Amino acid sequence: MNRAAVAWWWLADWAYALRWQLRSLRRGSPPHDGPPAPGCRDVVLVPGVYESWRFLAPLTEALRGAGHAVHAVEALGFQRASITDGADLVRAFAAERGLRGAALVAHSKGGLVGKLLLVQDAGAGALGRPDAPFERLVAVNTPFAGSSLARWVPLLRSVRAFRPDDPLLARLAAAHGADDRITAVRSAVDPTTPRPRDLPGARNVRLPVVGHFRVLSDPRLHRAVLDSLR
Repeated sequence: MNRAAVAWWWLADWAYALRWQLRSLRRGSPPHDGPPAPGCRDVVLVPGVYESWRFLAPLTEALRGAGHAVHAVEALGFQRASITDGADLVRAFAAERGLRGAALVAHSKGGLVGKLLLVQDAGAGALGRPDAPFERLVAVNTPFAGSSLARWVPLLRSVRAFRPDDPLLARLAAAHGADDRITAVRSAVDPTTPRPRDLPGARNVRLPVVGHFRVLSDPRLHRAVLDSLR
């Protein structure tokens, strides 16, 4: 894809993100569904940096339509906390709700929060136990190896965490105990995360779409996520 095409898709992608950011300013209660339908599961949403739970609304509707019980962690706000603090908030939410064997469905930075949660449980010997809060993670366009563009935004701590040489990213990359419980779904071309890599040991799904954000409304992504939750 030539530079002009990438620039056009980049602008379209960010225009989509801006629309959903504006929608995120509306008031309303986050989804906290009742028990899932037979054969389905509890799903905890983990949005990306500067995204609220509303950003995942198109994906939420697909999950609900399939019978999954969707939960949003309102305490995450717009995901400006560190990856570690975000993981603490999600874990506290799961404990408060009494969730067991739930799936994490995450976008971008949310996938790093999700992997940290699985890695923490793996270190405690909790993975695979029926009382473990989280059983698997589906991560959409998560920069598990960081993004080279983060170097150009040095003043924003939330973005600086995506630098490829960030110590926490390095530790997560070296931790493979939970990778077989992760499905990493990514766009064929992601202007926000140039040259993304597959996550070794995980199930990697590459969709024939362009964009970091617009994919969240794409039915092909919805099918990939639902397939990963079966």
